[in-house]
Amino acid sequence: MKDEKSSVENHEEPLEDAVENEETAEQEDSNPVEELSEIEKKDIEIQELKDKHLRLYSEFDNFRRRTQKEKLELYKTAGEDIFKALLPVMDDFERAKKSMEESNDYDSLKVGVDLIYSKFLHLFKSNDVEPMTDVVGSTFDSEIHEAITQVPAPSEDLKGKVVDVVEQGYTLKDKVIRFAKVVVGQ
Repeated sequence: MKDEKSSVENHEEPLEDAVENEETAEQEDSNPVEELSEIEKKDIEIQELKDKHLRLYSEFDNFRRRTQKEKLELYKTAGEDIFKALLPVMDDFERAKKSMEESNDYDSLKVGVDLIYSKFLHLFKSNDVEPMTDVVGSTFDSEIHEAITQVPAPSEDLKGKVVDVVEQGYTLKDKVIRFAKVVVGQ
């Protein structure tokens, strides 16, 4: 009987081991299912992030193209406003030229040229372009003046100062757009 009990116990041990093995196998089988669902979740999340990235990239690329196109258009028509404002001055010059060919009245021509000059100067000022004033007699400043030549100063107080202006200088909103070409006293 002891042999039978020991053989029954031996049979029970393999049965218990078999039951434990089945439970372990079921747990292992259930883990891959859970892992697959986790993997699938991660794959879905990755796909969503890739899609979001692709959309953002496309949106940025469209923005970049649009701004390049707008910039190019701006460069093409950058001076359009100023040229539209200059057209009436050009018309006045054409009328003055025609008047010069037809008449020898220099007084009216002088008045006409003065009017055109005033109109032109007003156009400059309305676009924040200002001529440099009070240049003669001021101290030479290489930031706003361009020395064409140096001459002996007519008086001691004009040494290192502007004696004459050859070409008027202009500023646009306090930025020099053309240096005044000047003669400096030594």
